[in-house]
Amino acid sequence: MRGLMMDRPLLVSSLVEHAGQVFHDAEIVTRTVEGPIQRYTYRDLRDRSRRLARALANLGVREGDRVGTIAWNTYRHVEAYFAISGMGAICHTLNPRLHPDQFTYIVNHAGDRILLADTTFLPLIEATRDRLTSVEHLVVLAGSTGRPEPMPEGALLYDDLIEAADDGFAWPELDERTASSLCYTSGTTGNPKGVLYSHRSTVLHSYALALPDAMSLSEDDAVLPVVPMFHVNAWGLPYGAALTGVKLVLPGPALDGRSLTELMNAEGVTIAAGVPTVWHGLLHHWDEAGTSVPTLRRTIVGGAAPPLSMIETFEGRYGVDFRHAWGMTETSPLGTVSRPKPALRNAPPADRYAIRTRQGRPVFGVDLKIVATDGTPLPHDGSTSGELFIRGPWVASGYFGDERDGSYDSEGWFGTGDVATIDPDGYVQITDRLKDVIKSGGEWISSIELENAAMGHPDVAQAAVIGIPHAKWDERPLLIVLPRPGATPDAESIRAYLQGKVARWWIPEEVRFVESLPMGATGKVLKTELRARFASVPAPPPA
Repeated sequence: MRGLMMDRPLLVSSLVEHAGQVFHDAEIVTRTVEGPIQRYTYRDLRDRSRRLARALANLGVREGDRVGTIAWNTYRHVEAYFAISGMGAICHTLNPRLHPDQFTYIVNHAGDRILLADTTFLPLIEATRDRLTSVEHLVVLAGSTGRPEPMPEGALLYDDLIEAADDGFAWPELDERTASSLCYTSGTTGNPKGVLYSHRSTVLHSYALALPDAMSLSEDDAVLPVVPMFHVNAWGLPYGAALTGVKLVLPGPALDGRSLTELMNAEGVTIAAGVPTVWHGLLHHWDEAGTSVPTLRRTIVGGAAPPLSMIETFEGRYGVDFRHAWGMTETSPLGTVSRPKPALRNAPPADRYAIRTRQGRPVFGVDLKIVATDGTPLPHDGSTSGELFIRGPWVASGYFGDERDGSYDSEGWFGTGDVATIDPDGYVQITDRLKDVIKSGGEWISSIELENAAMGHPDVAQAAVIGIPHAKWDERPLLIVLPRPGATPDAESIRAYLQGKVARWWIPEEVRFVESLPMGATGKVLKTELRARFASVPAPPPA
């Protein structure tokens, strides 16, 4: 017997319609690409999204068409999120930090018919435009005051399209499994791979990230997504904001510590989300300027494992609830969130911080397992490690144009490529990527744990660890250090600092100092480039 419940589809358009009606006067604030602060309401967002949908339809966009965006976190980009998906097309967010060849490949592979672009990124489009075979229209995300001169040949101005369209567009009632947005992975071997989200997966993911033990979004909060909207849909925050009515504060292109601090203080930001490199810059500014953001209650950190020193600073010095989240493009991205269980919230700081360095427990809807190299499931005892597999209603079942690529097991679980342990309480601890793990003398060394320990040194801004060949131990770790501005650490002081923080045999014999670390398009260190750069480093003598 089936239940007698109405069968209403879960659609992205329902999020913006709900926000425009129920949270009609809640604010969305943007530091624009042009510079000035712009503010309006969720009702304005809804109305302008309808106008954009009408304008795109007038340009010939139909259900299933891909519309690319290459833009910062701004109100216009949020409008594009809802208009494109809401009308049944697919919102394809493009990462401007990619190499032009990768950018070209992704646009053509996706088959984008229209590109919506901030003025900042017009040089990239102009440099590749003759190779973008599917693109029919370029729309510049600006109004009359931000109009570039000269305008790219044949380009359209976004605000002109909005003003010429009406807001009476009726959102189609789509099947909730209809594709809604498209993101491409980075850091993979070969060409980037497309992850195609559905309306259903997006709405369910929005519910999950708003939960109290996840990002805990509510109408009482003001959230600042520093994570770009071209990184896994800004971790779903634009959708979660519309679901909950949270005040949405968008930083535009100004992501330095001073600019973020000014915006957060001006708008009373209570929640901020971003990758560790952003928070390194923010905390450095706070330390240098003797300032902070008193309203900030919660920081969500993902994209890479944060160092213990960052957690201690946010929580111990500034009283900010630090939540370490883990996920991937293939998981929409929310998979786990690290927050101490109630029994540990009054425990000594060291015990609480130890929990927060882990990737956390899965949110409802996500199932996890770890397996051996032969596929045998491994126990969740907190010490046995294996490759982490995941499944759930917002986890990709395949890739756009390549349904399965070998990343899935026979039961349909997705293999993340992460090496992890899971303890009896469900806390995941990722110790490395399969491709980055260091095997020394038959035992594993976690590059992540070693990096995070090194970043606790007061003179270290960032650290990366790679393996180098060794005649006796097969591999040994090489520690690569980016010093803090003005600091001049030496190898012996760092090696001495690591004593007692990691196993003695983990401590690298070799330390190298650099003026910069190669960063990928999503803010992660490119270890492939480091391996090439330091391939000639002599192996330490056998011990």
